[in-house]
Amino acid sequence: MGQTRLYLTGSKAETDRIYAALDLAFEDDGLPLAVIEIDEDGDVHEVSLYAEEDVETVENRIRDVLAGLSLSRAVQREELPDIDWVAKSLEGLQPVRAGGFFVHGAHDRDRIEETDIPIEIEAGLAFGTGHHGTTAGCLETIARVVAEEKPANALDLGAGSAVLAIALAKLARIPVLATDIDPVATDVAEANVRLNGVGDFVETVTATGFDHPVFAGRGPFALVVANILAGPLMELAPAMARNVAPGGSLVLSGILDRQEDGVLAAYTAQGFRHIDTLHREGWVTIRMKR
Repeated sequence: MGQTRLYLTGSKAETDRIYAALDLAFEDDGLPLAVIEIDEDGDVHEVSLYAEEDVETVENRIRDVLAGLSLSRAVQREELPDIDWVAKSLEGLQPVRAGGFFVHGAHDRDRIEETDIPIEIEAGLAFGTGHHGTTAGCLETIARVVAEEKPANALDLGAGSAVLAIALAKLARIPVLATDIDPVATDVAEANVRLNGVGDFVETVTATGFDHPVFAGRGPFALVVANILAGPLMELAPAMARNVAPGGSLVLSGILDRQEDGVLAAYTAQGFRHIDTLHREGWVTIRMKR
């Protein structure tokens, strides 16, 4: 049976409210829920919920949620064919080499070369597979930082698939804390950590910001990698300064070219020093030191 995508649009503020309310309303149903940016300049965002059965009931529940928020939005439908999207995405997914790492799916294990540091991440399970410019930029920068500074410990903040945490563990063989605000992402990260044989080095934790007690127990960190988005990164700048060890390094990504100056300003105001910026596919990866 194919899925039906139920979706609606609004401003970021509106869709953030809608997403939070739908997440609460459907938390026991196990229905996939997502919010994406459609038009940054026009402040148009889209919330989607995917249902396979009782679509009418689900749509009515969405309308009830909107009514409770005093929002009037048209709920639209898109019928999705019954396709194994994970398998289909793997058909055209090419492995990526960046910074000496080889990020690949199971179907490309035979392409691993002797000089590669292999990281196996499956499309469809991943929140960051190495194929996005931000992740590849982080991998390249991580390789340079580890070679030059030999950090004693590290944090992958907003770990997603844990590809960066796995990279750090494989390359540096150091303790790595991998955190994400989404428990589903944390489960994916833990599975990938086990798959790549670095469970002795990487701890995965669901945590929002730096409020979780695990940061006090594991920090401060000689290296922090955060591939998130420019807005949250700027908000986190003061907390980053408290959690990066003196002389430690910071690798930031998820930042568009035009957002670089704003991020740099937020972190230099906290005493960080800009080392360099890697530009890739319209995105930047910024390296700084405390």
